[in-house]
This record gives sequence, structure tokens and C-alpha cells, in this order.
Amino acid sequence: MSQAGQAGRGVVPTTGIPVLILKEGTQRTAGYEALRTNMMAAITVAEMLRTTYGPRGMDKMLVDTLGEVTITNDGATILDKMDVQHPAAKMLVQIAKGQDEEVGDGTKTSVIFAGELLKNAEELINKNVHPTIIINGYKKALEEAARFAEKIAKEINIEDNELLKKIAATALTSKAVHGVREYFAEIAVKAVKQIVEDRGGKKYVDIDNIQIIKKHGGSLADTKLIYGIVLDKEVVHPGMPKRVENAKIALIDAPLEIEKPEIDAEIRINDPTMMKKFLEEKENILKGMIDKIAATGANVVICQKGIDDVAQHFLAKKGILAVRRVKRSDMEKLERATGGRIVSNIEDLTEKDLGYAKLVEERKVGEDKMVFIEGTKDPKAVSILIRGGLERIVDEAERSFRDALCVVADVIKVPKVVYGGGAFEIELAKHLEEYATHVGGKEQLAIEAFAKALEGLVAALVENAGMDPIEKLSELKQAHTRPNGYKYGINVFTGKVEDMEKLGIIEPLVVKINALKAGTEAATLILRIDDIIAASRVKEEEKEKKKEEKKEEE
Repeated sequence: MSQAGQAGRGVVPTTGIPVLILKEGTQRTAGYEALRTNMMAAITVAEMLRTTYGPRGMDKMLVDTLGEVTITNDGATILDKMDVQHPAAKMLVQIAKGQDEEVGDGTKTSVIFAGELLKNAEELINKNVHPTIIINGYKKALEEAARFAEKIAKEINIEDNELLKKIAATALTSKAVHGVREYFAEIAVKAVKQIVEDRGGKKYVDIDNIQIIKKHGGSLADTKLIYGIVLDKEVVHPGMPKRVENAKIALIDAPLEIEKPEIDAEIRINDPTMMKKFLEEKENILKGMIDKIAATGANVVICQKGIDDVAQHFLAKKGILAVRRVKRSDMEKLERATGGRIVSNIEDLTEKDLGYAKLVEERKVGEDKMVFIEGTKDPKAVSILIRGGLERIVDEAERSFRDALCVVADVIKVPKVVYGGGAFEIELAKHLEEYATHVGGKEQLAIEAFAKALEGLVAALVENAGMDPIEKLSELKQAHTRPNGYKYGINVFTGKVEDMEKLGIIEPLVVKINALKAGTEAATLILRIDDIIAASRVKEEEKEKKKEEKKEEE
């Protein structure tokens, strides 16, 4: 084996005697080769997502090992379902997840931007610019970009519902629900505005307080916002009312049944009358429970646990509508929507613990029955019932809704917006090119590469609309030299450079800044790696086999 080959394996030649440092089968790649491998993996992932970017982006069909099909345009979903193996590519999956969890939108922007930064970094490395200098330049560019973005962002009034609708509609433009985006945007704004809370003078929005229920059948236009909660359950007993007006709702986190003792107990019955007494006692206990609930004035019972058949009978006799085995998350939403309180012990239930709703009704939606609890006073939890012809469409509508809800929530928390259609990116790139000349040195090249990566985002937008990126980018740059030029972007439907403020193409500042930060972090992390030491895969597989064999023996 040559000396170079030995060093690659972690074998150090000293006076002709090889010294083994790493385990047999370990793969080691070092220097430029390691950097190039990682960069290529990350750029490949970014290129996959590139075609989905913007209003004219295409969708991806993902088929898992079981043959389950997902058709989507959502960046986080595509990366999650793709089951990426390469460790550097996995970093991009993680930044997309982070972006999705933090601001709910801009996942594709962050990944494509990271890919563009790495592409441009590769050119600089080929010109003998050290990765550390590139990283420093990128960091300076990001800091300056964030500072300048704050300066050009427009502060908005969060009470302006029309403006919030435009922001939601912009997030929905690139989705499969494009045709009903105005209607969806209206629902998204109403839903978020309903659950906003004031905490210490700051606006707080928890998107989890918006329940999304999906049912295929009907069309996307049949989607409804319900000021209350929808339970994907049916009324437990046929003798119960299916509709209750002016409902007083008891939320119970305890089983309405006789619990079995935790220790093994034995009851000896040697007389038929004793059997009768035993059954009567069971009935009396359950009847006592139901009487206690009815005494508070409750006419609807929502139970997180089970309800015994005998208890169902007593509830039906009292004319109380009951639903059982409701999820904990739905119970908490009901608490916020109806103003009731979840009670764990029936003995503690009082009239004050009851929630209120104008109407509780069982309805048939598609093939299933559901219980609608609506018309609550000031619900801090609401529901969106999504309908659509295909199951795939309903799933994609849910993903689209989540993005729209998140951007409205983002702008309520930080009421600053920037203009879409590439206007924001081109203005930033223009400013960074000027800033680079003041920095000077090799870092200037890295800052210019950062500006070029921003232009790469706009190029992707234009390419996906079937236009010539060079021509459109030069038109855009020209427009940005005019007064108020920072508002000009590309209308991908007409191919013209237009005022984005007039078109209502507006995006939250926090989404854009977060995407740039996430993309830069991922790119700089990959640029820092100059050595890959990968353990032998065969050994790991053998370990797994041994573990499985042990389990079988036990």
C-alpha cells in the first residue's frame, strides 16, 4: 500500500512499521476532497428543491417503502419524506426543519440559499481563497444584510385585516391551493386573530390552538372556519339527543365506569340474590356519578376516558349528549374554546367548571359522523375543517394552511414586512455589493459571493416561471436604481417588473431574515469540515443482528 493510501486509512507509517489508529473498515476522506464531497451533497439537495420554488414551482411525488404516495410543494415535507442518507445533506434537512418550526415558512428559501452560497464558495476555493476567509465574509455579509433589512422593512398595523390577507395569500400563491388562496387567506387571518393573546404587553400566538380537521369529499371551497371545536367522534348512545342548543359542557378526565382494582381481588358469590345485589350496586355507583353530573346543570359530557354501557343508558335517560375517548389535545382546546375546566374527579364537578356553547350537534361529514361544538363566547381555540376532492389534495391543503397561519402569526408578533417577487433579495444584493467595496481584501470576494447567492434565489424564481434569468435580473437591477426601487419585483405571471406594493406581494421580515440566517449557518458549517471519518457500516449491521438475536432468545 502506498504511504498516501495508508494515511487515508488512519495508518501512520513510522520507520516502516504501520501503526493502526482507526478500526478496520473505517473510511477517511481529508482536505479538499472531503470539503468537495460535502458541498456536492448539499448542493444536490438544494438543486432538487430549486424547481419547487416560487408561484410557478413544480410539485414532487414521493413514494415511501410501503408505496404510500405524497404529492407536495412544501420544502420541509419533501426533505422529511426523502429519507436523506448523506451526513452533509442531512444538515440541510435539519435547517429546513428548524426554519419550519421557528417561523413555519421559507424552508425552500433557506435550503436553496445554502446551496447557492456553497456553489459560489466552490468558485472562490478554486481561486485559492481559504474557507475560513469565506466564512468570515459570509458572516459579515449576513450581519449587514440583517441590519439593512430592518431599515427597508415596512412597519404595519396588525389591525389592518386586508393587509394580513395579502400576506397570507402571498404564502399560498406557490401552493397547490392557488385557486382558492383568497378564501383560504381570509380563514387563516380570522383564525389567527381569534387566538391572539396579550402577555405582558406583547402579542402571543400559539398555532396549536387552531385545530385542523381533514375530510376528503366536497371541494376546497367547502372548507370552513368553526368558532369552536370539531370532534372526530360520534355520540356514544343512539338514545341521546343529536343536537343540544345552549349547551353546558362538562369536560371530564375520568372514566364513567367502575374501575377494576389494581390488586387481584376475588368476589365470592354463592347465592343468586347476591349476584343481583352486586349488579345493582354497580348500577347505583354509575347512577350516582350521572346524577352528580346532571345536578350541575350539564347537558353535554365530553369524556377523555371510557363510558360504561350502563352509564350511557343513564345519560340518555337524562337527555345528556355524551362523547367518549376524546384526545387530550382536543380536551385542552375545548377548555380554551368553551371556557370550561377539565375535571379529574366527578365529585369535584361544579356549575362553575362547565363550558358554554350555543350549539353542540352531531353531523355527517363525508362517510363519518362528527360532533361540532360551536358558537362559544370568545373562543381562544378554533377549528378549520378542510374539504377537498382527493385525499392528497386535502393533505396538501393542510400543509398550505399551516404556512399561511404561521406567516400571519409571525407578522402579528413582529409587525414588519418586506416585498416579494425578488424585490427584497435584489435590494439586499445591491446594497451588499456596495458594502463589499468598503470591506476590501479577500473578504470582499466572499461578500460579493453572498450577494450573488441572493440573486440566485431570484434566478430560481424566474427560471421556474419559464423566463430568461439573465434578462429579468438585469431588468430588475435597472428598476432598483429608481426612487422607491426597492418595491420592484418580478410578476411571474406576466413576466413584467412591477411594484409589489400595488400587487400586494408582501412577506414577513422575520421569515426572510430567518431563512437567510439558517442558510448561512448551514453553508458555513459545511465549509468548516475538512475531514470525514466514517465508521464501518458492516460492523454496525452485525451489531444490530446480534441485538435482534438476543431479543429473540429472551
